Amino acid sequence: MLAPALAGLVIFFAYPLVASIFYSFTRYNQLQEPEFVGLLNYRFLFTQDPQIWPAVLNTLWFVVILVPVRIVCGLLVAGLLSRAKTATGFWRTLFYLPALVPPVASVVAFVFLFNPGTGPVNQILRLFGIDGPLWFNDPAWSKPSLVIMGVWVMGDIMIIFLASLLDVPRDLYEAASLDGANGVQQVRHITLPTIAPVIGFAAVTGVIAALQYFTEAAVASGVASGKATIGGGTAAQLGYPGTSLLTYTELLYQHGFANFQFGYASAMAVVLFVITAVVLVFTMRRISVFRPEADQ
Repeated sequence: MLAPALAGLVIFFAYPLVASIFYSFTRYNQLQEPEFVGLLNYRFLFTQDPQIWPAVLNTLWFVVILVPVRIVCGLLVAGLLSRAKTATGFWRTLFYLPALVPPVASVVAFVFLFNPGTGPVNQILRLFGIDGPLWFNDPAWSKPSLVIMGVWVMGDIMIIFLASLLDVPRDLYEAASLDGANGVQQVRHITLPTIAPVIGFAAVTGVIAALQYFTEAAVASGVASGKATIGGGTAAQLGYPGTSLLTYTELLYQHGFANFQFGYASAMAVVLFVITAVVLVFTMRRISVFRPEADQ
């Protein structure tokens, strides 16, 4: 009965992982036989690739900024929805619907909305005498623009937080209220400790997703630059504007599927896998809900 699951694990995870490790030590373009080059790909990755560090810093920016902002905003919205008295189904559906929009469609819509010349956002700001920024066309605002979009599509974690908040026993709040605890104290000593495992889950999965951040950044670069090609090709502007939206996985895609440097792309994939595993282990050790009770 386990055979289908085990076969899927071997075919879609174990074999690609082993193959990536093997090809990372070769020069390979899928047209010729792999040529063993030892650690040359890794040496170039860590010491010579001029695009790698901007890509790494942009990816870390999304990990440090986007993940906490989505968690905080999702938790706040879930808290408000858990206290709604009327039309609860309507409001929950309204806040969850953006999460159902495909990522590419979301990015295209946001680039249109935040167009510095004709977008409705800057036009509304002009009514109040405010000159809006260039948003996706400005290196200083391109990543914050994607964070705003990330908050808009936070329905996936919001619905999880909402379920956990509704599962907190009401008796605890009533007992705390009788003891004189105010709202802030109830949140600090009842709500947050009770839903801590859910927050930890959102943090871990969010970090993993941010380390692999690709679709939104690649589509935003292509659409904002006015180019139809995404991720590679002569018409694309990788990381536009400048290199502000160049992420690690986007650079990996560029080397592998635009430049056909599959050996070097495999080395990048192996490094990403190791870093993700290290970050995952570190995060789970730091978050108390993932540790045995005897160690907490």
